[in-house]
Amino acid sequence: MNELRIISVCVCVCALLRILDGHDLLPLMEGKIKRSKHEFMFHYCGVHLSAVRWHPPDSDSVFKVHFFTANCNGTQTCLCHGDIITHHDPPLVFDVTSDPSEAVPLTAESEARHGEVLQRVRDAVQEHQRTLTLPENQLSWPNALWKPWLQPCCGVFPFCSCSET
Repeated sequence: MNELRIISVCVCVCALLRILDGHDLLPLMEGKIKRSKHEFMFHYCGVHLSAVRWHPPDSDSVFKVHFFTANCNGTQTCLCHGDIITHHDPPLVFDVTSDPSEAVPLTAESEARHGEVLQRVRDAVQEHQRTLTLPENQLSWPNALWKPWLQPCCGVFPFCSCSET
């Protein structure tokens, strides 16, 4: 029973160390609600932030801002770095409500809120990145190296010998 309490405390402490928004997307996907509680959704390609979706509280519009796009050209894998991506400066802005295929980027001339969209998204990205901490690379040499002392051992390490009886 004590082990269970220790695990519960560890889970609670670990959960407190991360900032989680706690908004469930299932009702939105099931069509039970029309609007997500998320004002911003951050789209990642690997570890790189590629786009941000913004649903202003006072609007039915949903804007998506692209910082880079991948040019996959029919390849099966689409990487998020190198020569196959195009960085956008300024970022591309789309109104996915009226242009769900994101075919025609908005401009300051075509959308009155263009500047506001870019500024709000930049502020949200800055706040979002402030809350992130990159984890240790799990595939680094020290992490990938075999550690015999972590393997199951039937005897006394390093004299492990297991025999089934």
